[in-house]
Amino acid sequence: MNLQPQAALSAVSIGIGATLLMDLWNGFLKHAFGIPSLNYCLLGRWLRHLPSGTFRHSNIGAAAPKSLECPLGWIAHYGIGTVFAVAFVLLGPGQWLARPTLAPALIYGIATVVFPFFILQPGLGLGLASSRAPDPAKARLKSLATHTVFGLGLYLVAVLHGYLIRA
Repeated sequence: MNLQPQAALSAVSIGIGATLLMDLWNGFLKHAFGIPSLNYCLLGRWLRHLPSGTFRHSNIGAAAPKSLECPLGWIAHYGIGTVFAVAFVLLGPGQWLARPTLAPALIYGIATVVFPFFILQPGLGLGLASSRAPDPAKARLKSLATHTVFGLGLYLVAVLHGYLIRA
């Protein structure tokens, strides 16, 4: 499929906005209930270890720190959210950008949980779908909720974006 420049810019801004909403959700969980979010510096550490051939760690927190891991982790976090949004706009319902609907965005957001379950969490030493986390069910539920909020964010930011474009 071909993504026109305006649609690509829209998808990028929607991805950034949806990722920001996800971060606000995680901030709310942390401050209201003491539920921590992923430390994106550890995402950066994991990424910085990849070029040396280390894909899986027994505990990413115990892995050797790497330079620039924190900025890289945050950039990767927003970059991944943006790539997910662009992929959704490319592969999703035909005119979704022009007329966003909640269901496809929500389903897509929920589906993106496969990436942390089967790539990131095992790579960080948490096992498949956080099976090695202290409370696997709680970790899985938090991941699912976070990615559901990302899907909701895709929809809400697309509606806001469309409103701002028309205004």
